[in-house]
Amino acid sequence: MDGPSSNVSLNHGDTTLGLPEYKVVSVFLVLLVCTVGIVGNAMVVLVVLTSRDMHTPTNCYLVSLALADLIVLLAAGLPNVSDSLVGHWIYGHAGCLGITYFQYLGINVSSCSILAFTVERYIAICHPMRAQTVCTVARARRIIAGIWGVTSLYCLLWFFLVDLNVRDNQRLECGYKVSRGLYLPIYLLDFAVFFIAPLLGTLVLYGFIGRILFQSPLSQEAWQKERQPHGQSEGTPGNCSRSKSSMSSRKQATRMLAVVVLLFAVLWTPYRTLVLLNSFLARPFLDPWVLLFCRTCVYANSAINPVIYSLMSQKFRAAFLKLCWCRASGPQRRAACVPTSNSSAAQETSLGTEKMQPGSREVSGPTAAASLRCQHEPHFSVL
Repeated sequence: MDGPSSNVSLNHGDTTLGLPEYKVVSVFLVLLVCTVGIVGNAMVVLVVLTSRDMHTPTNCYLVSLALADLIVLLAAGLPNVSDSLVGHWIYGHAGCLGITYFQYLGINVSSCSILAFTVERYIAICHPMRAQTVCTVARARRIIAGIWGVTSLYCLLWFFLVDLNVRDNQRLECGYKVSRGLYLPIYLLDFAVFFIAPLLGTLVLYGFIGRILFQSPLSQEAWQKERQPHGQSEGTPGNCSRSKSSMSSRKQATRMLAVVVLLFAVLWTPYRTLVLLNSFLARPFLDPWVLLFCRTCVYANSAINPVIYSLMSQKFRAAFLKLCWCRASGPQRRAACVPTSNSSAAQETSLGTEKMQPGSREVSGPTAAASLRCQHEPHFSVL
């Protein structure tokens, strides 16, 4: 849909698409990236939904991001394959409207999800006492529902902005419904709200997060003191070890999420810039190879996040391996993958739920106080 009369979406029809080398390169790249992305994002959704110890606020936002990336790959990546092979639009009027709608829905929800998990990380790290009531799974689900609801309504605008057009060679394309110049305010709004604003917001918030986690030892000491309930000491060995482990976990999670944000900025910049420039140019710049590069960057952004989780998160890596192992194994091994009552109890304890294991003995004194304090601490770990 980025033909001579349009630069609306991630689809494109042009005579250059008939070149054999273009077909081979574009189909191979898009299918490779989309296959990796669809499988990876589906695994993210499955491991978070099926693993109780993965039910954290941050992981809820990562599921939202994975679903949005799946929509981008299915609505933008796969139709691009048919465009490369056939050279014109084959999905009809309903497909033109629906595919364009879902493209923008996935794109905009992904940027909002990135901003949402950054805000959650900021509150959890910079305001840990407030996070006990603010950073919860229930609240994360409500925020995600709001993001999808508002963005779904906003993207309805595209049902009235695109239509099938007949080109000079009598081939169909999905493009502008009215004059191209009327779309400039829409592109500027979309560029500002769903790209510039989230990036600026995450940049500022990660600056505050980095100051707490990586820069100032005094800030880290104040953070650890703030996490202690009033009137309780923090000098017990168990509590000190727990604080160091919690800080290390937050650093690891923050690095991983910061990489996700960085890749979002880098991989989306070429396409966003091209669309913005074409909105001002009298004759849009639509070189097929440049467009292929820009679109491949977009698809790569939607496909690469599960790879980042696997490389930088031990918990996600273990969950991915367990999922693959259980799916590929026989009935006996699948039965071993089902959590037992003891493992469920251990998971509930790791989530901050007070639950005494059978056969364990009560502990008194300072050690018991430190243990009780650790049980009451909120669970924010993404890893």
